[in-house]
Amino acid sequence: MSKKSVMAYSIVHKTILLCVFVVFSLSFVTASSEEEKEYVLTLDHSNFTEIVSKHSFIVVEFYAPWCGHCKHLAPEYEKAASVLSSNEPPIFLAKVDADAEQNKELAGKYEVQGFPTIKILRNGGEKIQEYNGPREADGIVSYVKKQNGPASPEIKTKEDVESLIDDKKIFIVGIFPKFSGKEYENFMILADKLRSTHDFGHTTNAKLIARGDSSVTEPTLRLLKPFDELFVDYKNFEVDAMEKFIDEASTPLVTLFKQSDENQPFLSKYFSSTSDSKAMLFLNYEHEKQDLFKSTFHEVAGLYKGKGLIFLMGDVKDSENILEFFGLKEDNTPALMLQDTKGVKYVSKNVKVDHIAPWLKDFTDGKLTPYIKSEPIPETNDEPVKVVVTKTLKDMVLETKKNVLLEIYAPWCGHCKKLAPILDEVAVSFEQDPDVVIAKLDGTKNDIRDDTFDVKGFPTLYFRSSGGKIVQYDGNRTKDDLIEFIQKNRDAVPELTSESVKDEL
Repeated sequence: MSKKSVMAYSIVHKTILLCVFVVFSLSFVTASSEEEKEYVLTLDHSNFTEIVSKHSFIVVEFYAPWCGHCKHLAPEYEKAASVLSSNEPPIFLAKVDADAEQNKELAGKYEVQGFPTIKILRNGGEKIQEYNGPREADGIVSYVKKQNGPASPEIKTKEDVESLIDDKKIFIVGIFPKFSGKEYENFMILADKLRSTHDFGHTTNAKLIARGDSSVTEPTLRLLKPFDELFVDYKNFEVDAMEKFIDEASTPLVTLFKQSDENQPFLSKYFSSTSDSKAMLFLNYEHEKQDLFKSTFHEVAGLYKGKGLIFLMGDVKDSENILEFFGLKEDNTPALMLQDTKGVKYVSKNVKVDHIAPWLKDFTDGKLTPYIKSEPIPETNDEPVKVVVTKTLKDMVLETKKNVLLEIYAPWCGHCKKLAPILDEVAVSFEQDPDVVIAKLDGTKNDIRDDTFDVKGFPTLYFRSSGGKIVQYDGNRTKDDLIEFIQKNRDAVPELTSESVKDEL
């Protein structure tokens, strides 16, 4: 596969896999229909700099009016703004319509690549921080208050421990003989740098920390976590070294695919990883050998720790979307799935416990055959827009003697739904023309392993002439524009003569 193919395939499949995770995570985000006074400040290109410059701390949401996730967030964001307006001093939340033409330069400056994007701006906008907190009102309030406070509060009493340390979350404690020196200074630099994603505290009394050695006398970074060995100590106080340690130590040996606020950071980290291949095991947690499956998977995960392979496990009852992404159904489980850093997938269906370790070794040894997902070939295909699947892509598009306009779409894509009736009209207009085919392929259910198509979003339209010339369509999505494009780029199909028959033979 060419470098271009690998990059295109990787981008679209990582995007889809992340979308699967986002759909999963959004299932417990709630919205309210209450009408309240607006506490969220409305910013745009004309007042953004003026207003932001007046605040040492302000939270800004970049949204698009058509974005479903933004619509879910809006009432929760407004509720949080209402509560935070009564804080002492008040904390302000703001929003910008980043899809409006006049605000797109602003969106570009703040690197808005999707909706909603939320930024925390400090010191009048001089310091920019990603918002990595919850998307419901109470969680927003709690997270924003914490971000507005010290990056690492001092732990003096048991009450401080109870208010700061949550046994269900990762917490990083700096233990120091005194709050001075290079180690302490670097710890505070780190806390400020990572405050949007991690919780920090510092103390001179290690006895207050329930886990770990209470008699430490030298500077120690202690990471508390709700999984695996529960705590890890670290002594190197170079900022980069501490950051790397935290990243590695805060990753569970096996991430669980389950729905809870506490588990969201671990799931997000797992699916957003770009440097590791992802191994996944899904089984029915009522399976008679579920304990053996779990213990074996953990044991194997330990063997690959730090070797570019990360592990996730889930119950099939919670995993319909991700199973569908791999083209699987519940009766295919227990199932082992793997996606490498290039987006290539591998699958083992109805796996046995003793098959887990050998299968993963075959992957690392390069012995596995990639799994290419395809829908079944349709028994009938007589609609105006023809259905293409992976198994028919070669015959119907890549090697056909006809001119083909191919749409690669996603069933959940709003733009695709809007385009569907227009493509139907285009197809009907060419029904009497045997040399032109209008076709569609579901990009979520069919893998495209060819560098011909660079799919970075849905819908993506390509036209292949009968002579083999391939052009991506990026014009207006109207019937007339599409027809004009096809007529301009089509080739005449040569008549079949006795000489051409001889050449074919």
